[in-house]
Amino acid sequence: MTAPLTPAGTLARTFTQRFSSTRRGARLARQLALVELHAWGIPESTGLSADAGLVVAELAANAVTHGRVPGRDFELRMVLLEGVVRIEVSDPRRDRRPVPLPHAYQAESGYGLRIVDAVAAHWGVTDRLVGKTVWAELG
Repeated sequence: MTAPLTPAGTLARTFTQRFSSTRRGARLARQLALVELHAWGIPESTGLSADAGLVVAELAANAVTHGRVPGRDFELRMVLLEGVVRIEVSDPRRDRRPVPLPHAYQAESGYGLRIVDAVAAHWGVTDRLVGKTVWAELG
């Protein structure tokens, strides 16, 4: 989806899609995000595309693992504006806020937000009427 010109005269591009709160839904969110970025002129072979795919995968995995409510979906929203890709993943659980875990020797999980923190220029959490949105910005 392409939005109208912004006041600065640049073209804003947006993509919004809901997915089932399953591992399959998280995988599909990553795949569709990469397809959409390619359509926006960011080929899959670029670092920005790889970073965006990684961030979508981690945030979607967290949404289906920690933010899942039976019968409710999660939402992926991406915005491209002036060379910045903003990725937002919303889930229905406001009470479970993401917190990066400290490094644990030989841990099999708990690295997702540390990866997002290392890859993204900025990231954070915003409350919604129902649930929360975890967002990250890539330059």
